[in-house]
Amino acid sequence: MQSHEELPLEIDVHAVAESLRRGDDFLLLDVREPSEHAMAKIDGSVLLPMSELAGRAGELDSHQNRLIVVHCHHGGRSLQVTHALRASGFDRVQNMAGGIDQWSLQVDTSVPRY
Repeated sequence: MQSHEELPLEIDVHAVAESLRRGDDFLLLDVREPSEHAMAKIDGSVLLPMSELAGRAGELDSHQNRLIVVHCHHGGRSLQVTHALRASGFDRVQNMAGGIDQWSLQVDTSVPRY
């Protein structure tokens, strides 16, 4: 298992899409707000808004040793969450660079842009 020192901080949307297609075991964590999730989402993602992370962090405990890919709208909030999770002992966390906006542009144009 790679430690976070070896695991790149960011992963691109194409690599995430390929992992989903292969059925790889990882958690795709959406840290946007519920209103954003209602507008556009990636099938298979789990919503845990960054604004609720402090109070709900325990929900991620069972994923401690699993790869977690974090995404938001453009990649800023998810990068903050990626750093926070890594600092909390989650060794296998990556930020999806460009967020759902890049996903909409490069992977699945049926996902609305906003």
